[in-house]
Amino acid sequence: MDVLEQRLAEWRTHVGRSPAVAGVDVEELESHLRDQVEDLRRVGLDDDEAFLVAVRRLGAVDGLSAEYAREHGDRLWKQLVLAPPAEDRRSRGRLRQALLLAVGAGLAVQVPRLLGAGVERPADLGLLVLLVLPFLVVLVGTRAGAALGPRGWLVAAVPFVVGAVAVLAPPWAEGSSTEVLVVLHLPVLLWAAVGHAHAGGRWRSHEARMDVVRFTGEWVVYYALVALGGGVVVGLTVLLLQPAGEPVLEQVLLWLVPSGAAGAVVVAAWLVEAKQQVVENMAPVLTAVFTPLVALVLAASAVVYATTGLAADFDRDLLLGFDLLLLVVLGLVLYALSAQEPTRRPGVMDRVQLVAVVSALVLDALVLASLLGRLGELGPTPNRVAALGLNAVLLVDLVVAAVLAVRFLAGRAGADRPARWQTAYLPVLVVWAAVVVVVLPPVFAFR
Repeated sequence: MDVLEQRLAEWRTHVGRSPAVAGVDVEELESHLRDQVEDLRRVGLDDDEAFLVAVRRLGAVDGLSAEYAREHGDRLWKQLVLAPPAEDRRSRGRLRQALLLAVGAGLAVQVPRLLGAGVERPADLGLLVLLVLPFLVVLVGTRAGAALGPRGWLVAAVPFVVGAVAVLAPPWAEGSSTEVLVVLHLPVLLWAAVGHAHAGGRWRSHEARMDVVRFTGEWVVYYALVALGGGVVVGLTVLLLQPAGEPVLEQVLLWLVPSGAAGAVVVAAWLVEAKQQVVENMAPVLTAVFTPLVALVLAASAVVYATTGLAADFDRDLLLGFDLLLLVVLGLVLYALSAQEPTRRPGVMDRVQLVAVVSALVLDALVLASLLGRLGELGPTPNRVAALGLNAVLLVDLVVAAVLAVRFLAGRAGADRPARWQTAYLPVLVVWAAVVVVVLPPVFAFR
């Protein structure tokens, strides 16, 4: 293949990736491009020059995609459920693999119930997570580009072994707080194994970690969409089977709900891989909508709690709610950074993100002050120590994120610095989750 044909093939592949451009459109565009190249070669341009000028005349790929998206918007929705014609045998093979793994996850989550064990304790929920996520690790670890070797698979298995021992082995006391903490932090530890598999073991790479962030954000979007659809199916099932009697309905739901939720974990990951470009179009929109809303809520909350003295009345449930909110803010900022170009100039959304980060920082400081007061007054408990550690970890992250955001807005730091900081800090969150899962329970005698 000569250089011109190679460039045309690369251009064809690039244009064909757009979900709005069908195969017949690519052929038509390529025909126009070839005519332009031929005309330019006749007037004396060499192949390289003719190709570059012809592509420029034809228009930027993004512009073409946008134009086709406007004319054929229905194709974008079809891409959610139909494979593009160019996706051939390999795509069908991945689909079969994903479906088998989804069925495996759905059956695995039923094993404890079939063996007579119910979901009565928090540790039982942890066991279900341990049974489901290995199927997701296999899917992402075998995707094209992951190339996880034998050593990588062993590393990915370590969090599951540690998690299984931490959940199943301890003599949990009745009403144990550490048992609940282990179950709450276990998914973070296991998701590190998912990220390791997705990155192909290249955890030191900023780009690989950022890909894991994008995958996680898109997985959440797809899982939410699948869950909404699943809720409709469950509702219809209840409506249709109600006349059959409660025992029949109960048996159907015992299979449908847990197995559907477990299988959706794998299906959502397959959708991220197969339909990536559709969500890539949605991600900037979602962050643009939710970041200002979250920033507004955080700023209002920070002002209220800082000026009215309500911060002194933080109870355990409110502290948990604030911690969840701070984690959502962190995830939203991280996902927004993953969708931005590293060479961009400061814009309105960067200022909005700074408002969100500074507001979260104020709230985190208030929560920390309240926690330290409780520790001094009432002494340490598993919940207080876990919350104190998480808020301290978040405080460091938010302080550095705020400083880097200010420096970027002032033109003293590149746009990629905040993103690099966030991906570099991710292992700290995983380490703290591991401390809560492994260290805290024996320290507090599994109470």
